[in-house]
Amino acid sequence: MLPAVVLQLNISFSRPPAITHQQEITTLINHKDKLKKTEKTLLAIQRVGQAVSVAVSRFVAVGEAIAVENEDLKDEMGLACFEARRAGTAIAQLTDVSGLEQCEGDGRSTVFSDRTGMVKAARMLLSSVTKVLVLADCIVIKQIISSRNKVLVTLEQLERVSTFQEFVQIFSQFGNEMVEFAHLTGDRQNDLKDEKKRARMAAARAVLEKCTMMLLTASKTCLRHPDCESARINKEAVFQRMRLALEQVIEIVTDTRSGGEAKVLPVSIYAGIKDFKVKVEGLRDSLYCVSCEAVAAQLEALVEKTEDFTDSAYTSHEQRETIIQLCQITRQETKQLINTWRHAQQLLKAKEATDEMELSILKTCQSVSDLRRELHKVAVGRATELLKLHSDHLVLQALKASGGDGNLEAVADYAGTLTEHKEQLVETCRLLCHISGTEPLEITCIHAEETFRVIGPQIISAAQTLALHPTSKIAKENLDVFCEAWESQLCDMAILLKEINDVFEGRRGDKKTYLSLPRPGKHSANLKTVKAAKLDAEEQTTIAKLGLELCLLTSDVDSEVERWDEQDHEMVRLCQIISSMAYSMYLFTRGEGLLKTTLDLFHQAEVLSDQGLQLCPVLQSLSTQLLDEDRMLIISETEKLSAACQQLQVCAKAPVQGKSAIFQKVDSSIQNTKGILTVVVYLLPICYKLIRKCKSECSCLASQHWREKQVSTPVSEETLNGKGSNGFGIKSLEQHMASLTFLESK
Repeated sequence: MLPAVVLQLNISFSRPPAITHQQEITTLINHKDKLKKTEKTLLAIQRVGQAVSVAVSRFVAVGEAIAVENEDLKDEMGLACFEARRAGTAIAQLTDVSGLEQCEGDGRSTVFSDRTGMVKAARMLLSSVTKVLVLADCIVIKQIISSRNKVLVTLEQLERVSTFQEFVQIFSQFGNEMVEFAHLTGDRQNDLKDEKKRARMAAARAVLEKCTMMLLTASKTCLRHPDCESARINKEAVFQRMRLALEQVIEIVTDTRSGGEAKVLPVSIYAGIKDFKVKVEGLRDSLYCVSCEAVAAQLEALVEKTEDFTDSAYTSHEQRETIIQLCQITRQETKQLINTWRHAQQLLKAKEATDEMELSILKTCQSVSDLRRELHKVAVGRATELLKLHSDHLVLQALKASGGDGNLEAVADYAGTLTEHKEQLVETCRLLCHISGTEPLEITCIHAEETFRVIGPQIISAAQTLALHPTSKIAKENLDVFCEAWESQLCDMAILLKEINDVFEGRRGDKKTYLSLPRPGKHSANLKTVKAAKLDAEEQTTIAKLGLELCLLTSDVDSEVERWDEQDHEMVRLCQIISSMAYSMYLFTRGEGLLKTTLDLFHQAEVLSDQGLQLCPVLQSLSTQLLDEDRMLIISETEKLSAACQQLQVCAKAPVQGKSAIFQKVDSSIQNTKGILTVVVYLLPICYKLIRKCKSECSCLASQHWREKQVSTPVSEETLNGKGSNGFGIKSLEQHMASLTFLESK
């Protein structure tokens, strides 16, 4: 029931693009004492109160339904719902100011006369809603644990069965329980806000999905050939992996580990470099934020991790030499930084980085970025080569053929080859983990590494079983299932590789965040003219209002873009990039996101202006296809867009000194970005209509000619079947359960 609760809450308190009721309540609480009580103001206040009351009522209705279904928490949930409803009603009454003069005459309290009452009602609402959500969350966790326990009991029964008829009966029950578990964990995965937990949940559910089919064929093979040692080993490995995956799901939903200690992921090179650069760049603000020894030690730890690359037998001599050379350059630059750092500390008046130290900081960050780029190149290159090498699946085909021929010697030879391939893939996944770029992708890399390590020996044991029983259809089916799992993991690895590249090149992030921070040699004209600065609390408060307006404009752009039929249109692509970069600037005003300093913000503004200027030729090209009135409109707006982009570019590149000047530059950059987005929001619907109009006119003029040349695109079978699931394969499992009646005939 939790997803329903969250849904109801989101109706009430959804974050931007819509302004939240929560924000509106805050506005009511913090309103000016001498607020002008115009008719428009009073109407707005009343509308907010009614909206909050209605949303709370819907939310409470779901909570009360949950209370009825769960007797053990019925009283607590009922009390929390009662308090939420009372708070919602109080807010509605306090904001009922349609007849303000009459209210004041009757002595009835309103938001104007009883500010304390408004604060109390808002606090009660927040407290009670939070309690409802916590209780609902407890219920969901209990449901998942209960479902897991049922699956474990049935799993133990399956492991002990001795007859085929008994297996069919128990596996049918097991399948139904797994479907229930899949639905519960799928909903939970969607509700998780922590990306690491979501990635771990996805990995565990992927194991359960694949192992369900493996468990079926491995158990059937063991029942048909009870004295076969390789069949027993194959089956035990599947059961063990399923138990570990079930345990991992419970660890995630309860946020605990069976051993009592939290599992700590090994620090990747990417994470180490990121932390190293943060510490080095932090020296701009304070020379004493970290010790020289700590920076030097962290660099040595990073260099030590690169041994995973240099010690690999599959790394070429040239690549190994390049990595070692870059490590040495980074050491030298860091040593020079430490020397200038210590010299700056000796200056009595020096509190911030000197110009000489600023240059050393830039060089150190540059060298460590070059090292990361080379490691990325090596890991991605290795993975790409391996995927090409294994695309034909020759070794798997040879194992199937040798097993079907009963040739144990050939199976042993090909098993050695598969083991070598497995080691290569496992090592490559480890290298990809180092350069993946995000913690969720690191978790996916670890999952891929573990999958290859486990499935390799399982394929070999399945092939050995087939070689011992070459006429067994069940043994052949079992080997096919494990080979398909291997091939599926290779496909997953290709997707993973693309996602890692997307992160590296700046094509992935929150709200399609565009990672446009400057790379060496690009957008670096003013590196020495502007030092990075952080805004204090008062300045951030001033900028916050501008940021919210910017956020609303990005939402408007996104909404307009979604209406376009051609999502790959050049105008759509450029507008999405502009919106995404503007959203990063909005996050900066909140102290969040990838832009950490004003220097980052100015670079982002410079790149955004470039993208806006790239949009101008697209608009000019469109104008040539239009009639006079429409053409003049587009040309006029294009000139406005070009002027706004040039103004932002000038502002972003202008050298400034002093905190006040930097703050003014931040303000101007956001204002100019708002100007660009305002033009874009105005242009998008107009261009959409004009493009459709042009196409319609062209279609009418040449409809007959078009029909003769038109070639209908065939619809793929995958599209018709609606392939693409929630990651657990619920549909395929349900279909499989429906066909279980044919098991015995096999």
